[in-house]
Amino acid sequence: MNTAVDKHFLDAASSKHLDWLESEAIHIMREVAAECSNPALLFSGGKDSVVLLRLAEKAFRPGKFPFPLVHIDTGHNFDEVIQFRDKRVAELGERLIVGHVEDSMKRGTVRLRNPQTDSRNAAQAVTLLETIAEHKFDACIGGARRDEEKARAKERIFSFRDEFGQWNPKAQRPELWDLYNTRVHPGENMRVFPISNWTELDVWQYIAREKLELPSIYFAHQRQVIPRNGLLVPLTPLTPAREGETVETQTVRFRTVGDISCTCPVSSDADSVSAIIAETAVTQITERGATRMDDQTSEASMEKRKKEGYF
Repeated sequence: MNTAVDKHFLDAASSKHLDWLESEAIHIMREVAAECSNPALLFSGGKDSVVLLRLAEKAFRPGKFPFPLVHIDTGHNFDEVIQFRDKRVAELGERLIVGHVEDSMKRGTVRLRNPQTDSRNAAQAVTLLETIAEHKFDACIGGARRDEEKARAKERIFSFRDEFGQWNPKAQRPELWDLYNTRVHPGENMRVFPISNWTELDVWQYIAREKLELPSIYFAHQRQVIPRNGLLVPLTPLTPAREGETVETQTVRFRTVGDISCTCPVSSDADSVSAIIAETAVTQITERGATRMDDQTSEASMEKRKKEGYF
């Protein structure tokens, strides 16, 4: 079999695989719309939530989405991502609700030792729970995937949260034959993950197929970084160089985006979706393992945060 034929069969298999993942995700979104009384879709401007928006378009257009978009803003996000978020929401003509960690700090429900420089990533859980309570959401759709991290691999597609917004990994509901138990009492809610079964490679292949636009920081660019503990910390006012550290200018890209204080780029010259797909296909390090400072404190870091209400 020659190379051209090999490529044809590989492309066909990849397309069929993406079709199956897309169909499952659309079914899950429609299940949320049918079974939940007041759902929301979390949209940060990151690649996974961009994919969710396309899936929502396929599930519900030409009508409006049966839920608002929600973003929990730490106030320490990359400008490129926030600008992209607002642009995409305007293009869709959908409603965006923004919960601000700054507002939680003013209320005194979030307290940081140094509010100007401390990471606000974990504090998002408090603001998210307050936003859920304020708007009485009974389900929040998010872009978490099982391949990202061990704690996320434990979750069901419909992940139950109690009246305190907490997750108990030992008290999850069975999901046999793709049947989902969506019942919740007042104050309880579901976190729903339509792309739970996708991998990082699946996400990028879907982005390529659907020709989806992304924030520019996902692609290779020059940036000043600080090598630290095996990561490349971006040089910003929130993440300055420490005594004895050196600042380097490198060609990097972000595999994931989040709070500036805990999100790092990786060394890469992949400046297109096709180049990123080729790079992702051979990487042996998970995207959070390669880019998130907050996941390096211990193997249980994410699970602890999720039990406290983190998405």
